[in-house]
Amino acid sequence: MTHKHFFRPAAREGAPTLLLLHGTGGTETDLLPLAELIDPDAAVLGVRGNVLENGMARFFRRIAEGVFDEEDLVFRTEELYDFLDEAAERYGFERSRVVAVGYSNGANIAGSLLFHKANVLAGATLHHPMVPRRGISLPDLTGTPVFIGAGRNDPICRPEETEELKALLEGAGARVEVHWEDAGHRLTQTEAEAAAAWYRTAFW
Repeated sequence: MTHKHFFRPAAREGAPTLLLLHGTGGTETDLLPLAELIDPDAAVLGVRGNVLENGMARFFRRIAEGVFDEEDLVFRTEELYDFLDEAAERYGFERSRVVAVGYSNGANIAGSLLFHKANVLAGATLHHPMVPRRGISLPDLTGTPVFIGAGRNDPICRPEETEELKALLEGAGARVEVHWEDAGHRLTQTEAEAAAAWYRTAFW
């Protein structure tokens, strides 16, 4: 399989599979505490990015801070999409019940999955994401629930970027909820708790 990863089966029949996607320099286990808060009974598929930037794992290359290598982004999005199909077959989880939980770079690759692939995710919690690509037509996302955690003082994902991403997803039919924190790019406890509360309304 193409990514270093770990899988933990669900403890509750019918529970979704949480796809954990770390930020720059993270690992496949970084977001386990967030997954435990969101749904301790869900299956968990933690994935490590295949790209290294100064020794730090990422899911795709960037040209500079906030400037994505779009060609690599598209390639890595396809790679992750294929990996999810392989993982579902290997571990026996329901492919249509995968909910992405991504932070920063991981949120961006999750957003790219939504931007490029129809029926790829049952939903997503995106923590401090950017707009993955501009000027493309999105697939039909009608009814897909998406949570966006954002910081009003985030120097990387500015509020205008969050609003643009919300508008693009809603334009494709997604049901988007944005949670604002008076903070920067870090993932706060209150943001994590808000994501968990949102998840319970969307998937339970």
